[in-house]
Amino acid sequence: MKAVNFLVVFVLLALASSFASASDPSPLQDFCIAIDDYKNGVFVNGKFCKDPKLATPDDFFFSGLNIPRNTSNPVGSTVTPVNVAQIAGLNTLGVSLVRIDYAPYGQNPPHTHPRASEILVVQEGTLYVGFVTSNPDNKLFTKILNKGDVFVFPIGLIHFQFNIGKTNAVAFAGLSSQNPGVISIANAVFGSDPPIDPDVLARAFQLDQKVVKSLQAKFWWDNN
Repeated sequence: MKAVNFLVVFVLLALASSFASASDPSPLQDFCIAIDDYKNGVFVNGKFCKDPKLATPDDFFFSGLNIPRNTSNPVGSTVTPVNVAQIAGLNTLGVSLVRIDYAPYGQNPPHTHPRASEILVVQEGTLYVGFVTSNPDNKLFTKILNKGDVFVFPIGLIHFQFNIGKTNAVAFAGLSSQNPGVISIANAVFGSDPPIDPDVLARAFQLDQKVVKSLQAKFWWDNN
């Protein structure tokens, strides 16, 4: 009987640990303000922690997210992140935020966040948004969003936003990680450094090598 009870406890602990590893670890203290000076901090979750007694309100503050960003670039959008790099007090808290500005017909190109799900709300404009499920279905879920509408992008899935209006658009998104990361598909595939062997990409995308080399020669804009 004891062996059975032990087995049940072991399985429950294994399940709990697998769930916990699916997102940022929960903090074991009120906060852990990120610092770079290892001499005066304790290393927690990828960052060193400031002595809590030295914390100030500025460690939890960011200003300027109300300011429109310049979208005069090849993709017609600019992402303004507010993650642990901008607010040191976000360290270990498992959340972050972005503002996305879109020019008319601008887009936030297909990309993924390897460490976070995303919830997006439209403040101004009209966006065509969507995400694609994993293999083998590769099912596309899309929606046209207007001011005040909300859409969710599950963790790790390729997703995008496209401003289908004739005026500027603005959206805000929350992410379930202090440092969600972003992988822009076109940039990663055709703009890698050093370049991926053109033969690999030609066969993967069923393209002529000349087309692949032309794509690799382009300047892939990073809107983050």
